[in-house]
Amino acid sequence: MNQTKITVGELSVTQVTATEKPSAAVIFCHGFGAGGDDLVPLAAEMVRADESLQNVAFLFPAAPIDLDQGFDSRAWWPIDMEKIQELAIKGEFRELKAESPAELPKCNEMIHGVIDFACSEFSLKRSKIVIGGFSQGSMLTTDVALTLDEAVGGLIVWSGTVICEPRWTSLAGKHKFPVCQSHGTLDPILPFAGAVDLCALLTDAGLEVEFTEFDGPHTIPAAGLASAIKLIRKVAG
Repeated sequence: MNQTKITVGELSVTQVTATEKPSAAVIFCHGFGAGGDDLVPLAAEMVRADESLQNVAFLFPAAPIDLDQGFDSRAWWPIDMEKIQELAIKGEFRELKAESPAELPKCNEMIHGVIDFACSEFSLKRSKIVIGGFSQGSMLTTDVALTLDEAVGGLIVWSGTVICEPRWTSLAGKHKFPVCQSHGTLDPILPFAGAVDLCALLTDAGLEVEFTEFDGPHTIPAAGLASAIKLIRKVAG
């Protein structure tokens, strides 16, 4: 597979392709504190698991905030991790669910730009674009999927949670697209209960969600990866 660095708007993006004319494109956004290339190995891993995904283009944008200039640690918006863990210990999720980061609209716009680039670069319809990510990246792509003027082909949520709850609730029925979601019951960073709430928010709006529960921490499990591959394969046709 060919791996190249490109710039889309204000974002540095790693593009991984095996064909000049992909039948679909996937955009994955990494989590808080990870390097910009953190999820890039998933492209090769997914293709090894399912050779039909060679016909898919993978795009991995790096978040704009540099948390540590001496180490590749990036974020889509600032997070007070101590506060989140304190709320988790107390079982107080309402404050987190209502959070609407000031930087979110700008990041949303940036990912819109990556989607538009993929559609133009590979001559794809919006329905052939899958977006998703891990942790903070999945929160961002959930927000993008719910605010687009035209539905994407699917959404992948690994270890995500509910933020912007009032707005997401009002927007969730706007479009219909499949969702695959996974979350660990032992997640010490974003509690499992928040993932259950997100699943309920989406299913109550009529979206089809395949939810993978696993006994593990804040990570992407093999079953969650398999579910994502199945969704991408279906969209790629």
